[in-house]
Amino acid sequence: MTRNELFQHIQKKQSYLCVGLDTDIQKIPSHLLQSEDPIFEFNKQIIDATHEFAVAYKPNIAFYEALGAKGWDSLQKTLEYIPKDCFTIADAKRGDIGNTSGLYARAFFDKKTSGLDFDSVTVAPYMGEDSVKPFLDFEGKWVILLALTSNTGSSDFQQLNIGDNEKLYEKVLKVSQQWATPDQMMYVVGATKATLLQEIRKIVPEHFLLVPGVGAQGGSLQEVSQFGMNSQCGLLVNSSRGIIYVSSGKDFAEKAKQEAQAIQQEMEGYLSKYL
Repeated sequence: MTRNELFQHIQKKQSYLCVGLDTDIQKIPSHLLQSEDPIFEFNKQIIDATHEFAVAYKPNIAFYEALGAKGWDSLQKTLEYIPKDCFTIADAKRGDIGNTSGLYARAFFDKKTSGLDFDSVTVAPYMGEDSVKPFLDFEGKWVILLALTSNTGSSDFQQLNIGDNEKLYEKVLKVSQQWATPDQMMYVVGATKATLLQEIRKIVPEHFLLVPGVGAQGGSLQEVSQFGMNSQCGLLVNSSRGIIYVSSGKDFAEKAKQEAQAIQQEMEGYLSKYL
């Protein structure tokens, strides 16, 4: 999916919602445990309930890896079930020396090899350009580079001053723009850092930002939208637990639909106000 196509879907749905499929076998409604594939059945019902309000889905790979081969099978079926007008993100946070990153890229982008064909993958930049480039070698695929995350420990390294009144995450944003254009690279910026979005937008005015941390982590959708939106919206705002675990009963999908719709309606207002 190209940047223009993604923007078209945002305009059509009046939404920049990404639903995080952080599907935990220990948290899904108990009645689903009788299913042949409880993880996929849960995801299927969540997707059915939310796809008219969402433009992207983001399975967190750890939740599937933890289940071994069965988890990978559930992940593949989930990816194939997601509607084609939705952007797909493998939230894997990979990044290693070149040949290893190349294999990680194959795992998420090369359907003939792995059975998976995600639009994008999250990548850690700590090892530098040669650890990121192999993901960029796949035509039409996206790298979503970790820049400023929403967890409390992000201050340990990401916000360190590294000279000339520059923070490490700012250096990541500046240097990585030499590796790829806004048509192939996005950045992760946590919603709990929304006050910094104005400065981030000065560095990366055209790139899309994947913004976790709205909802259960307490980030403000209004602040993210006000300070982070660009001329093509430029935002994918993720909500995981705040949507998929609203209810633990048999009405979980309906409750997820209601929450996704409420977020979409709020987003529609911000698109009208800030775009």
